Amino acid sequence: MKFSVSICVYGKDNANHFKTAMESIINQTIPPNEIVLVVDGPIPDSIQKAIDVIQNKCEYLKVVYLKKNVGHGEARRTGIDQCTHNLIAIMDADDICVSDRFEQQIQCFRKEAGLSVVGGNIVEFVDDIGNTVGIRKVPEEDSDIKQYLKKRCPFNQVTVMFKKDDVLEAGGYIDWYCEEDYYLWIRMMQKGFKFRNVNELLCYVRVGSDMYQRRGGWQYFRSEARLQKYMLQNKIIGIQRYLFNVIIRFIVQVVMPNNLRGFIFQKFARTKE
Repeated sequence: MKFSVSICVYGKDNANHFKTAMESIINQTIPPNEIVLVVDGPIPDSIQKAIDVIQNKCEYLKVVYLKKNVGHGEARRTGIDQCTHNLIAIMDADDICVSDRFEQQIQCFRKEAGLSVVGGNIVEFVDDIGNTVGIRKVPEEDSDIKQYLKKRCPFNQVTVMFKKDDVLEAGGYIDWYCEEDYYLWIRMMQKGFKFRNVNELLCYVRVGSDMYQRRGGWQYFRSEARLQKYMLQNKIIGIQRYLFNVIIRFIVQVVMPNNLRGFIFQKFARTKE
């Protein structure tokens, strides 16, 4: 099964982290047939040098340069459009794939021809891969994923591999502040597409020490509340679930002080090894 990897990089990314992320894509037990790298606007020499080094040893790397920074959502859409193969894996510029990530996902697609999206679990770390601060596990089976979707995003975005045709049929990634992926999975569920998560670690995700604390504020809350309203209006959730979801998000994202929010995320939204 041939597949592409879509990844974006922009000027503020760390060149060393980006290089490590790219190497984790290339050094797989089943490497991709194509890597589409979207350069989102101007980049410093350090990142360009990293691209040049990788391009010299990776003949299947396709680099798309955007003249100006268009933002992650638009850059991701551009990358997907440029992918040759229908099967596409998503990757971020500062995360690290486990060496058999793609092999595990390809096996899922081979076993179940009707699958549209396959994701998996992540480990979040600060600075060093051994400094784990959280593990986000997601449900495995299609029915459990769709039930979980009524409460929270059911995929770890950086781990997903999906069928391009199915994603585009659902409208692809559409602008929605910090929730473009969640909105996509909701619309794919409405179309009846089938989901799966492997119960294995697929990516190490680099986070800042204050990442959990920053997941708040009025803009973040309003975006999530709008998404809950969309699910209510489309009869995905009922009024009780809608009110519960919105109230919990208001408390955590608006009322709660930053340091307490960080504690709540680590205590209840993540597990520890």
